Amino acid sequence: MTHPAAVIVLAAGQGTRMKSDIPKVAHPLAGISMIGHAVRAALALRPEHLVAVVRHQREIVADEILRFAPHALIADQDEIPGTGRAVQCAVNALENVCGKINGTIVVTYGDVPMLSVRTLEDLVAAHEEGSHAVTVLTAVLDDPTGYGRIIRNPDGIVTRIVEQRDATPDEAAISEVNAGIYAFDAQFLRAALHDVKANNAQGEVYLTDVLAAAAPAGRTVGALIVEDHWQIQGCNDRVQLAQLGAEFNRRICQGHMRAGVSIPDPMSTWIDVDVTIGPDTTIFPATVLRGRTTIGSRCLIGPGATLIDTQVGHDAHVPTAWTVGAQIDEGEVVVPFSVRGQVQAG
Repeated sequence: MTHPAAVIVLAAGQGTRMKSDIPKVAHPLAGISMIGHAVRAALALRPEHLVAVVRHQREIVADEILRFAPHALIADQDEIPGTGRAVQCAVNALENVCGKINGTIVVTYGDVPMLSVRTLEDLVAAHEEGSHAVTVLTAVLDDPTGYGRIIRNPDGIVTRIVEQRDATPDEAAISEVNAGIYAFDAQFLRAALHDVKANNAQGEVYLTDVLAAAAPAGRTVGALIVEDHWQIQGCNDRVQLAQLGAEFNRRICQGHMRAGVSIPDPMSTWIDVDVTIGPDTTIFPATVLRGRTTIGSRCLIGPGATLIDTQVGHDAHVPTAWTVGAQIDEGEVVVPFSVRGQVQAG
């Protein structure tokens, strides 16, 4: 697979429904921020350039992005609202630094933390194999409420996307929705963004309007349907954050179990994404493993243990303990209800 010329991560939203002083995309999920997950997936595509678009609480969001991608270009969205304007700001910032960009530009979001690099790779492959002007990631949902609808012609070709607030009743009944993730031909994107106007109910410059420019330009629009709907699930409030967290944790626990770790009660066991566990270790119920905790083989952890950034040697037993930045030696049996390390950091 060829690597895209650029990946643009959109992270300029305000996130008021989180009701938090913390920017929405900086909220943690499985041990790292939502924007951290998005940036990691973008970097795994090995793009020539990574651009992140910020606006609200700019410094906090930019610092979080640079923590995961120190060489990312931070672009500022101006007062003109909309995803189309955000991408235009990203392209302008990138080309001001690097000159004209050619090839594939991928656009994704900072609040879609479960999107996998494999799906992004498939999107880029479908886009380039079809020589499309743009390829959009879509999904078929039982309840498409809130999503933009995919409009196809009688031949099944995608012609445009209509936002729900602008949809007719017939368009609103369509179940195939826009996941908001795109691969663009850079030259087409540059030209189409120049002509997109805010002709909609919200007065925003929609990125979706770029798709409608493909047919008049003699170009095609591709679509890749994603079956795993969790990958396109965004996060707008704490309820959705909890739902995403539970699903993310379920998958993390399954991954460890399939690698030889015993977890008798996955629903009460919480494991961050960067935790490593050796085979034949058992993680008993009500245990929380956070940060960059590393556990060796044949260990017994819990029940009711909390380990944060802790290193555990092989054959150790850590029942009902709280540890932060601790080192537990091979074969050591920790006294129940022990506290180790910098407790205030937990």
